[in-house]
Amino acid sequence: MAHTPLINRVVSMAEAASLVQSGITLGLGGVTMYRRPVAFVRELLRREDRSTNLTLLNFTSGYESDLLVGAGVIQKTRTCYFGLEIFGLAPMFTQAANFGEIQIMEETEASLAMGIRATMAGVGFMPACAWLGTDLPRLRPDVKTVQDPYSGETLMAFPALSCDVAVIHALVADKRGNAQINQNRGIDMELAMIAKQVIITAEKIVDVLDKDVHIPSPVTTAVVHAPFGAWPTSCYPDYPVGGGEILRYIDACNGEDFEGYLATLLSAEWGQRVIYSHNA
Repeated sequence: MAHTPLINRVVSMAEAASLVQSGITLGLGGVTMYRRPVAFVRELLRREDRSTNLTLLNFTSGYESDLLVGAGVIQKTRTCYFGLEIFGLAPMFTQAANFGEIQIMEETEASLAMGIRATMAGVGFMPACAWLGTDLPRLRPDVKTVQDPYSGETLMAFPALSCDVAVIHALVADKRGNAQINQNRGIDMELAMIAKQVIITAEKIVDVLDKDVHIPSPVTTAVVHAPFGAWPTSCYPDYPVGGGEILRYIDACNGEDFEGYLATLLSAEWGQRVIYSHNA
């Protein structure tokens, strides 16, 4: 019996970045300062025809998301947290929010979870008790109420969430698109299930990954080899947070030199900085 050839979904970072078109909803995996797809964001910003008017759909948003906001490519954010954890506020997001330069859709863990569950279930909304008795519905008039047909109780009806492209950084992936993302997974597995296209960037690519698979190949569109692809966020157990680089970023933003920092990020010098940080 003839063997069916394995599907090879490995592409270059530039090819993967070309999947992000203007006006789409982009989801970035990882949690706060852990396993963020920084190398992918860098490539996205290196494009001559940068995507614009993007909606950012993240469980939490950090350094990589702040770069996108600072570069002016994000029109709307949907996340329950936007910051740099112990390093403080996300400077470019905070500035854009204060000046009204970005649209913020208020989200919580519950609203994101319910919206994702609705999409996974193939229904238009998911009912929950969350937000009842709060002022959040005033900020989100698109979130309606519904009456439980069995108990008569009033519930919030969270609309289904859609995602056009999700980018998730993995510790290891195989050429078919199976990926392992370790234990701190956030909502990456669920994000991969609702996205129309899923890009996996991976520290290491192997021929076949047949155990501890967290994201299965059938949902994966493309795989990119990206060593140190989350730096300066961490990728446990491979490497910790690059605290010095995060502080350099904050200092540049506080000194009103985001563009200078961005120029360095997009230059060959950045690659040398990454290599040096891991050989030091």
